[in-house]
Amino acid sequence: MAQKPQEGTTDPSTVRNVVLVGHSSAGKTTLVEALLAATGTISRAGSVAEGTTVGDHDPAAVRQQRSVTLSCAPLVHEGVKVNLLDTPGYADFVGELRAGLRAADAALFVVSAADGVDESTVTLWEECAAIGMPRAVVITRLDHPRADYEQTLQDCQDAFGENVLPIYQPMLGDDGAEIAGLIGLVTLRVLDYSAGYPPREAEFEQAHLMPIKDDRDLLIEAIIAESEDEDLMETYVAGELISTATLVPDLEKAVARGTFYPVIPVCSATGVGLDALLDGLVNAAPSPMEHDLPVVTGVDGSPLPPLTCDPDGPLVAEVIKTTIDRHVGRVSLVRVFSGTLRPEQVVHVSGHGLAGRGHPDHDADERISHVYSPLGAQLREVGFCVAGDICAITKSGSAETGDTLSGKGQPLLMEPWSMPEPLLPIAVVAQSRSDEDALAKNLARLVAGDPTLRLDRNPDTRQLVLWCMGESHAEVVLDRLRAGGVELGTEPVKVALRETFGVAAKGHGRHVKQSGGHGQFAVCDIEIEPLPRGSGFEFVDKVVGGAVPHNYIPSVEKGVRAQLERGLIAGYPVVDLRVTLRDGKAHSVDSSDAAFQTAGALALREAADQGEMTLLEPVDEIVVRVPDTFVGAVMSDLSGRRGRPLSTDVDDDGGHSLVRAEVPAVELVRYAVELRALTSGGGSFTRTYVRHEAMPPHLAEVIRH
Repeated sequence: MAQKPQEGTTDPSTVRNVVLVGHSSAGKTTLVEALLAATGTISRAGSVAEGTTVGDHDPAAVRQQRSVTLSCAPLVHEGVKVNLLDTPGYADFVGELRAGLRAADAALFVVSAADGVDESTVTLWEECAAIGMPRAVVITRLDHPRADYEQTLQDCQDAFGENVLPIYQPMLGDDGAEIAGLIGLVTLRVLDYSAGYPPREAEFEQAHLMPIKDDRDLLIEAIIAESEDEDLMETYVAGELISTATLVPDLEKAVARGTFYPVIPVCSATGVGLDALLDGLVNAAPSPMEHDLPVVTGVDGSPLPPLTCDPDGPLVAEVIKTTIDRHVGRVSLVRVFSGTLRPEQVVHVSGHGLAGRGHPDHDADERISHVYSPLGAQLREVGFCVAGDICAITKSGSAETGDTLSGKGQPLLMEPWSMPEPLLPIAVVAQSRSDEDALAKNLARLVAGDPTLRLDRNPDTRQLVLWCMGESHAEVVLDRLRAGGVELGTEPVKVALRETFGVAAKGHGRHVKQSGGHGQFAVCDIEIEPLPRGSGFEFVDKVVGGAVPHNYIPSVEKGVRAQLERGLIAGYPVVDLRVTLRDGKAHSVDSSDAAFQTAGALALREAADQGEMTLLEPVDEIVVRVPDTFVGAVMSDLSGRRGRPLSTDVDDDGGHSLVRAEVPAVELVRYAVELRALTSGGGSFTRTYVRHEAMPPHLAEVIRH
């Protein structure tokens, strides 16, 4: 009988938190809809194309017809609550993906039988392997005209390893074309979906055995090997029959342990495999009690003993996602790791370690008004949320994505999860003064909810720059800003260049006006000397005989410094030079501080007109992680960007290389997008500022004019 999601689950052992991952268009959201409908959680499955799915309720997701945000969809099967965490498949929304991984105890890799395995999915598998995340594979879209189940299975095994084995084999229908049933390789159950879902269980016949024998033998051998039961292995080698009751528990333990990865064929449209997948999630996915908690410390970083998933333990929960709802305001999706979260409870909100991303460290006490069970955008009020479960809270004044919720009397802090740096800059411009105020307010909300978005108010270029993960991420961010009532545009991103003197020069500054009252007379003579890169600015007084009165010498320096900030040839700050004040003239009545400031600036400008000025550009060291097959293409591309290769090393995983190079920053403005296209989504990079150095004259000439 179909059941509705239970509210107020009291036992963590009856909870499963499963994140669905895979490339865009693999069928993750459609699969979630099918599972919700199969369990009676919703009356009918929605459509991605029509924008009616539970998960893709964001306007940007409806418009793009793909997930752009993390969503939570709980269901109940056989008395167990399964929180399905649907994540975007496009690389731009990796922040939502990482949040889903943080909240989950197991990962379900969704692979399309029509498209196979892409490089980004392989990279994600490696990430899950590094942290020991239990995994399973679902091969979807079996009804697609280009579907090739056998080839897709082989692709998964080639990409993910030898312990990726099917536990069901598809059966063709009477027409010999469409998959209409499954055979359990361990259980030998025959499930017939020809009449739709739920299936009819048919009798296993001898004719069913031959097509599955080889796969069944491989599976049984793998299960026995994972069980590490020598007696069981001896029984199998002796050719004795091993019962299903013996094999299934060992299979489930291996999956929960993260050492064996079952493959289940599923067709969301016809219902094939939905019940098999639900049974697998309930019986083989680990409960929160079997998954180690992230590191927890005191707010001051003081170490604490490891916590356990205990509803009666100290409260430790984490905000894994923050959104703004037009009706209820801020909505925080929360995973409770320890303790129990209740309405009207006062909690301590802590956020530390993300100041570099625009999230200053913060601590506050807040009262939780209500606790909800989320189903996409729908919030259903519940009486509590125990350790291991996922809930939502609303109207928090300070909670941001990644923040820790703990008891007021025992403030705690969870170690932040790993998040890649945003590397695509987008310069935004408000259309009016009122738009500037609205922009600042809405940006604060967006940054609070999206740790992959970084805000940079660049003092050198005087631009407001949003650092995004890619073009699709930027598009969603800009749409949300405009939806908040902000009229804004974009402009080309400027790189923070510098100016300097290439050779020594002299300058004469004369500010003398015959009318206009006092303070109109000042003359100064300066000499300019270039200094080594990174030296900054020095001002030296070598005036002899009081030609410039002592009290006006600081005025000359002030005028020079102001002109250095304004730039001399292209409007960028001037650096790495020594200015020596040699001589000048003053008037006992008509000289003033302002006059000598003006004279100092004029002298500097004259020196620039006579001297050889140079534009300096920032140079970054980048480390590109790329599949070995793309190393040559990446090296060639970097050469075209005026890059200087430093080294090429083999990454620890053996399938990737690390290419290090120094590249001018002006060549990296869109590198995040272009590297992804060059490597079919398999490349990533980090960048670190190294120094400023002279820009080639032909490029500098373009900027100067």
